[in-house]
Amino acid sequence: MRMSKRFGIIGGDRRQAELARLLEQDGHQVVTYGLREWRPEGESTLDHAAAQEIVILPLQLCRGEGVLNCREDPVTTAELFRKLAPWQTVLAGQVLPDQRREAETLGLQVIDYFTREELKVANAAATAEAALQVAMERSDRLLLGGNCLVLGFGRIGRLLAFRLRGLGALVTAAARKPEDLAWIRAYGCEALEIGKLDGHLSHFRAVFSTVPSLVLDEGLVAQLPEDCLCVDLASTPGIDLTAAERRGMPQVWARSLPGRLVPRAAAEIIRDTVYHILEERGDLA
Repeated sequence: MRMSKRFGIIGGDRRQAELARLLEQDGHQVVTYGLREWRPEGESTLDHAAAQEIVILPLQLCRGEGVLNCREDPVTTAELFRKLAPWQTVLAGQVLPDQRREAETLGLQVIDYFTREELKVANAAATAEAALQVAMERSDRLLLGGNCLVLGFGRIGRLLAFRLRGLGALVTAAARKPEDLAWIRAYGCEALEIGKLDGHLSHFRAVFSTVPSLVLDEGLVAQLPEDCLCVDLASTPGIDLTAAERRGMPQVWARSLPGRLVPRAAAEIIRDTVYHILEERGDLA
């Protein structure tokens, strides 16, 4: 039986609102700020939320340079950190070096829960599943029997390729590293080198990019069929979606899918990771 704790959840999106509900269901006391859109009756002040023993900040921490990812009144991370104390446990996702330095200057340790492997794997699984949902909504064709290209073979790329094959798609994956190309073949997929895509794109029904840098430029996009669906999952597009749009191709920049399409599942992933961190620190009896 876990001891009841006092959580302050500040900023974020529907994931954090769902996280608050999950923690409350587990018997914890929860105070939130910046989530009024999803918790209109359960909001408090910033000072009250920042005074709790465990403070959970968004994934990602900032929405702009030095500005907390929060839909309410803008607050800088520097201003927020000044409201916190070294005795508190502070957790956040995707903490940038500047924000880490701001916290350390004030004697604060901000634990980045997005660096945890269990969260990254679970988040990748949720992203892969949500990507299939997006593809099915944006296309009038079955994935079954269709040639699909996955750009990148990290956590998301591997899980996406696995799920596409399970739906009966013919999957090709592209990567740079020889070890990733070996894994692609071990998964039963066709392998292409990312730098050698020219001339190999004319038969794909759908392309999914997980690479956060441009791979398919305008020239390569022109080699895809006009009805090829382009789904970009990366924070920085790997597909020239503007070029795809000019050609009239179905395309979507589908970043941050777990938070938008499966927020409760995303919240469960964050909650479980937070519990693991607190248990390791001895903060959750």
